[in-house]
Amino acid sequence: MAIYKLKFIYTPSRACSSPSNMETKREGSEKKVMVVIDENEYSYYALDWVLNKLKESITDSPLVILAPYSTPNCNHIFAAQLSAAGIYTPVSSTLELIRSVQDRNRKIALGLLQKAKTICASQGVKVETITEVGEAKEAVCKAVRNNGIDLLVIGENSNGALKRFFLGSLSNYCLDNANCPVLVVKKPE
Repeated sequence: MAIYKLKFIYTPSRACSSPSNMETKREGSEKKVMVVIDENEYSYYALDWVLNKLKESITDSPLVILAPYSTPNCNHIFAAQLSAAGIYTPVSSTLELIRSVQDRNRKIALGLLQKAKTICASQGVKVETITEVGEAKEAVCKAVRNNGIDLLVIGENSNGALKRFFLGSLSNYCLDNANCPVLVVKKPE
């Protein structure tokens, strides 16, 4: 028997703060659940968890799967070897390089979505896939707003305390800023 460690924090959205708005939302529309997918195993564990635990809850509407991807920062300067003598000099990013990186990131996101779509199809679950460009934290919250999501599911990865301190946590950011309840699924060790 598996034991799941879950953090579930419910914060009503600002749009549903009055009881009359909440009732209208419950009765008038199907519930939309969104799972965030990236390249780590924790996001796929969260998807698997949703398919196993919430399958009956998502039969009326497709499961929404989001793969956010970032755009390269144009301000990067890197060292390039410009001669056979091995002399390195600073070179700034070119438009062609930036487009190449954007295209690569988009292809990776589409591949992740295709993998998730295949997993869902094997379990008979309808899927709607979305890619969103930008910083992952902001892209997820933007997708929640734009798509009327009722529950956001995120896999909890095991970043170290130092990395979390400097970069922040996607789950913490979404708990504070998403306009819907957020379910953080932690993979048992």
